[in-house]
Amino acid sequence: MTGLSAVLIVVGLFLAGGVYSFTKQKMPKSLIGLLAGASALCLIAGVLRIQGLWE
Repeated sequence: MTGLSAVLIVVGLFLAGGVYSFTKQKMPKSLIGLLAGASALCLIAGVLRIQGLWE
């Protein structure tokens, strides 16, 4: 696991926690969707880097 992979996964999990928090606070759905998309992209990129499919 490289440093960038770890950072991407940590940021993705942090953003996922933000999605949970924003949902509980009843924030606008567009903001929650944007945060969820960013979280998913970070997590996917981190996993792809671990698998060696994206350099």
